[in-house]
This record gives sequence, C-alpha cells and structure tokens, in this order.
Amino acid sequence: MTDQKTTICKITNDPLNLDELVEQITTEATGAVAIFYGVVRGVTTKGEHKTTSYLEYETYKEMAEDKMVQVSQEIRERWDSVHGISIVQRIGRLEPKTPTILIACSAAHRDTGVFDAAKYGIDRLKEIVPVWKKEVTPNGESWVEGSFIPPENK
Repeated sequence: MTDQKTTICKITNDPLNLDELVEQITTEATGAVAIFYGVVRGVTTKGEHKTTSYLEYETYKEMAEDKMVQVSQEIRERWDSVHGISIVQRIGRLEPKTPTILIACSAAHRDTGVFDAAKYGIDRLKEIVPVWKKEVTPNGESWVEGSFIPPENK
C-alpha cells in the first residue's frame, strides 16, 4: 500500500475524461470515490425559465489553478482520510449536456467524509476560483453573475 496522495488541479479546453481522472486518484487502498460532475444545462427551470444554446467559459488560468490548489489543500486539512483529489474545469464554448467541471475525492471508505469533501470542493470552487461564464440563449447573450453564498462553518 502507498501513502501517496495524488492531487490534480487544472484548467483545460479538452473534454473531461471521467474514467481517466478517477483512475489517477485511486490507489489500492481506495474503496470510495465521490464525484461532482457538472454539465451544461440546456433548459433552466429554477427561477427564470429559459433555454441555453451554449456557454462560454473563460478564466485567468494561472490564478484559477492556484486557487484550485488552495481548495485541495483546504480539503486535505479538513478530511485527512482523502487519498486523492481531482479538480478540473473545462473552458471554451460548451454545448448543453457537455461536462464542464469535475470534483472527485477518493478515500478508503465511503463513511470517512469523502462525500462532504467533494461537496466542499465544488462549493469552495464556486466561491473563490475565477472562472467566468457567458450564457448564449436564442434571445441574446449575457455574462452570468455567480450567486453562491457558502454556508456558515459548523
């Protein structure tokens, strides 16, 4: 068994390969992988009902990847049972049903906080990582303002 803890933090224009990214954070001691896999929504039914033609994601890559590393370090500080962490954001023009973000955390067992670690990862990413999203609809386009407010720490 290895004590190696793998961390992957990157911005990419390439399609996300779920199997490859999970394999990279899995060790012989891994028994659980919790994943958040975000995709472009073609129809929004929460709030204003609308159709999305496509999204364009942009970022300042170096700063965003530094903030992703910060998120992964925060996960490790809170959940020392996590073996591997993968935080990958896709940028560019993305059509509905296209994966945009992957947050995955691996651990020996499912009851060691791995689900909470993955949820923390996406919540914290939305809070501090500089990724901008332009939404293009049949009626025009607009930059989407984030509205995520993190919950109070318990």
